[in-house]
This record gives sequence, structure tokens and C-alpha cells, in this order.
Amino acid sequence: MNPALAELHDKARTVLDGVHYDFFAGGVGDEVVLAENEAAFRRLALLPRVLRGGPVRTDLPALISPTAFHKLAHPEGELASARGADGTVLVSSMASTVPIADVVAAATGPVWFQLYVQPDPAVTEALVRRAERAGCAALVVTVDSPVFGRHRRDIEHGFHDLPAGLAAENMRDLTEPGLRDIAMSAEVSWEHLGRLRGTTSLPVWVKGVLHPADAVLAVEHGVAGIVVSNHGGRQLDVVPASLDALPAVADAVAGRVPVVLDGGVRGGADIALALALGATAVGIGRPVLWGLAADGEAGVRRVLSVLREEFLHVLTMCGGELTRDMVVVRGPRC
Repeated sequence: MNPALAELHDKARTVLDGVHYDFFAGGVGDEVVLAENEAAFRRLALLPRVLRGGPVRTDLPALISPTAFHKLAHPEGELASARGADGTVLVSSMASTVPIADVVAAATGPVWFQLYVQPDPAVTEALVRRAERAGCAALVVTVDSPVFGRHRRDIEHGFHDLPAGLAAENMRDLTEPGLRDIAMSAEVSWEHLGRLRGTTSLPVWVKGVLHPADAVLAVEHGVAGIVVSNHGGRQLDVVPASLDALPAVADAVAGRVPVVLDGGVRGGADIALALALGATAVGIGRPVLWGLAADGEAGVRRVLSVLREEFLHVLTMCGGELTRDMVVVRGPRC
């Protein structure tokens, strides 16, 4: 991890309640895939090209991934995250502790709404309408959660509910007055996704794709983009690292829609590797939470600034381009 980001992480760990730190940092089961998400980047290297003589991009190909309950990290919660995004796309979680309309109002750039399709179609539609009214620019449907992941750290702490005064505010006053629980359902199918697309003019992305055949199905069902993700290692502990799944998904999509890599990105070199393996951009999850906990809005802004500077340095050193043939496995080769 970049030293500046490591410093923010260490400060966040100091200021956060230990139970809440473990909620953010932890994963499912034995946390094998949680560690693999980061380790996958360390196994690879880039072979730079030289004397290319062309212009180098200046933007950060990244968005802020959806993560829940930001008020556990900072009193201003998602409002500080939205301001700190500083123009970067923020994918705001359905489990936000701030209503989506307030998040959009605070943001300095586009806000997308992350959605779990609910068993009750009326509830799903109410959530979509809420996102539309708020001014969200896209929907990101998380598709890798037929049930909640079993997080050993949360189970050991007995952490199952938010502290008093905090709630998943987007679940309030939907089809009837009051606060609803977020529900997961194994019965959600591609047909549900098709019906969802028919109810909104917003672009619909899917997040949580690892199998290339599912990527093909997603394109056939008219999605606007795909996020290759294993939910930050929080759903199933026997899946591959997101980076390891990326090339096959990118090949299956074949440029028909954008592909975002989510999981394990901890530095600008990681972003470069993901782009070389076929990603259009990456999602930044836990580093944003560490910046938020450490220094609120300014901490989020700092995380994105560090990543941008490091990525652009790596890109320039690689000749301004990133292609699959530049990626090699570290260590001796026969």
C-alpha cells in the first residue's frame, strides 16, 4: 500500500471503534479471498514501453465503490464522502446512513445508486424512483448476494445492528411509513434485471460478476456496464481474486460495455495493472473508508489525490499505454 494511504489506514484504525473497524476491514469465512484481492496485484509486474512519444492521460480512471454505513466512520458519513469525491463518480450504497437525495445534493460530481433487487417488486420500484428523484446518474445492481455473507469478526463481536440513531436511511418510508430491512433473495434472476431496466431510463450496471458467461448474459440483457467484483471478499471465500477473474470477463465482453475492476486496489500501480488486463476503470472501496475515518472529507480527497498521482506516474513510466502484453508474472520464468 502507498505509504500515505497506509498512514491514513493506521490513523483510521486508531480512531475507529474496534468493532466498527472490523466491520469495514473484515471479510467472509477465513478471509482467504480478502487477502487474495490484494495479493493478486503483487504477483504481477508491468513491462514498460519506451520512446512512445505520445500524450499521457491526466484523469484518474476510478470511481468510489459502494460501501455501507459511513456514519460509523465519521459523523458526517456519506455527506463527507460525497464532498471529498471532488468530481469522481460516487456509487452510493443502498445501505447509506444518509438519504440518497442528501448525498446527491452534497456531491461535486455524478452519484450512482447501488441497489439490491428486493423480493417485493414494489419496494424495488420505490427505491428506483427515489434514486431518480434524487438525481442519480445510474443504477448499480449488486448481483452476488443471494444471502448475506457470514463475517466471522462481526459474529464474534455480536455486531448485527447499527447503534442507536443510525439507520439505512434509503429504506425509510418506501411503500409504507417506517424503516424496512434490506432483504436478500436467491430467487432474483436475469428476468428481474430485465424488468428493472424496463422501469427506468437510468443506465443499469451489474456489480459482482466473476464468470465470463455471466458477463455475456449481462451484455445480452442490455446492461450499461459490468463491475468485476467479489464484494471485497465479503460474500464467498472460495472465489478467485477479482483481478484474477478480470481478463476472462474483459475478453467475453469484448469492448461492448465498460468493465470496472473492484477489489484490492491499494495504489496507483494496481490501477495500471487492472487497466492493462482489460478494465476501463477501477473501484476504490476500503481506502476511501480509511480516509473518511481519519480525516473526513479531506481524507477522502487525499486518498483520491494520492492514487491519481501514483497512477499517472506509473502510466508515464510505461510509455502512456497499458496493454495485456505488458503484464508478466513476477519471478523466474522457464
